[in-house]
Amino acid sequence: MRPQARQAVIKAKEEGADFLKVYSYLPREAYFAIADEATKQGIPFEGHVPDSVSAEEASNAGQKTFEHLLGVLPACSTWGNEWDKAALGDLLEQNSLDKPTWVVTRTDAIRQRVLDGYSSDKAAALFALLKKNETWQCPTLTVLHKTAFINEPYFSSDPRLKYVPRETRAWWYTWTKSKRLWLQGDNLVYTRKEFEKNLEIVGAMQRAGVGILAGTDQLNAYCFPGFSLHDELGLLVEAGLSPLEALQAATLNPAGFMGREKDLGTIEKGKLADLVLLDANPLGDIGNTRRINAVVVGRQLFPKPALDEMLAKSEAWAGK
Repeated sequence: MRPQARQAVIKAKEEGADFLKVYSYLPREAYFAIADEATKQGIPFEGHVPDSVSAEEASNAGQKTFEHLLGVLPACSTWGNEWDKAALGDLLEQNSLDKPTWVVTRTDAIRQRVLDGYSSDKAAALFALLKKNETWQCPTLTVLHKTAFINEPYFSSDPRLKYVPRETRAWWYTWTKSKRLWLQGDNLVYTRKEFEKNLEIVGAMQRAGVGILAGTDQLNAYCFPGFSLHDELGLLVEAGLSPLEALQAATLNPAGFMGREKDLGTIEKGKLADLVLLDANPLGDIGNTRRINAVVVGRQLFPKPALDEMLAKSEAWAGK
């Protein structure tokens, strides 16, 4: 397993990859082999905190970002060890099957203990470690919100669906149907509790100085390309970020994360003039980011009539 993991890193580097992404079901040995080889090869790795390692271990191993807050809530709880043991049980079961299954050993009792055991002291220690190691967080609250509230009827009536291709809508419908079968009763209750706690955690991480990045995991069900970034900004504000901090999570912070502050992230002379011009101030209401007057990209101005025409074409294409 370790030689294969190392070879995968070397191959990705040779093929010109910008970074490596790790996922939830990665075995522990393979994860640390990837982390070590990525350091040797000088290529960053980011993604999920696998079930086989803790958030602290992932940060200390040099993982550049955590996606979807995976591993964060258990690391903030006095019952985190019980969660980790259950996660390893899941991992063993997942790897024994042809296809991954839904969580089976992280029962409602364990989920409640993790929630009840949330510790401000443990959270503060974790956030201090993340800040020290410059481990960025891309919480993708949009996709977490969609999962927690997938049973709500407003998703299937979202007017933005008219811009989504027919094949994608059909896939979303199939995914949502299966997810709704799983997210019922207590399972749904705990998923929503965990979402609310994750909102609280994101606000606390921001106050602790942990770097936050705005991301959506687009094309997951009801995560609309483009539109969902505005959803994410609203959820970041709901989590406790100021409108300015939420905007920075989508502008200044990504520029810093990529080491491109000289080109991107702020409006200054000499920087790339990729701009969104609004009809109202988003610092007073983050929802005003949706009131787009014009876009400048690649030195080209797209006024609102041109943007409306693009949307009309997208709607026509999606309906074919």
